[in-house]
Amino acid sequence: MSGTKLAALVLIVAGALALTYRTFTYTKETHTAKLGALELSVKDRETVDIPLWAGVGAVVVGAGLLLTSRRRA
Repeated sequence: MSGTKLAALVLIVAGALALTYRTFTYTKETHTAKLGALELSVKDRETVDIPLWAGVGAVVVGAGLLLTSRRRA
């Protein structure tokens, strides 16, 4: 499998996942304090919204790459 076909498939899968889930969350540690044997940490939960145009664009670009790689072969 060529690199172009692999990139096309990755874009299509990523675009489909973006269209399916629309958001993802992650946790990041913002502050840590150590006072002797006591350790305190603050973790914030962040949510990222994936725009609709990004998912559609990834699928379209991936399909275009896949179609152009088939025509060359």
